[in-house]
Amino acid sequence: MRLTARSEYGLLALIDLGVRYGDGPVSAREVSERQCIPAKFLEQLLGALRKAGLVSAMRGARGGFSLTREPSRITVLEVVEALEGPLAPTSCDGGSLCGRSGACAAAGVWAKATDALRDVFETTTLADLSVRQARFDSDAAKGREKERA
Repeated sequence: MRLTARSEYGLLALIDLGVRYGDGPVSAREVSERQCIPAKFLEQLLGALRKAGLVSAMRGARGGFSLTREPSRITVLEVVEALEGPLAPTSCDGGSLCGRSGACAAAGVWAKATDALRDVFETTTLADLSVRQARFDSDAAKGREKERA
């Protein structure tokens, strides 16, 4: 079970698309700037997410990326697995990888942690996170307005 910057940045990019869902395609440049994701890295992530069927791309002056389904129908687990591969325990899997063959006290802890993480990722959707992000963005905008006043 390895969660890397791919998952973190990929999820941020899809939350950005989720906040703007229904408004048409969003350019990778805009997502990169708003989410502070290096542009080249974002291109790689969007390619993998496109291949997984989570985003679609439209070319042209008004092109960009958009979610292929409603944010409420995309789970965090789908995003993570599209970018990292199947969510599985660490290399400590109870023996087959390290040769301990069922004689490892730590294996149960890793299995429980993986199950808990899977449950959180399966029950959290992009809609959940997009709504939360939209609120944060709105609160930040209100704070900036107060500072200017």
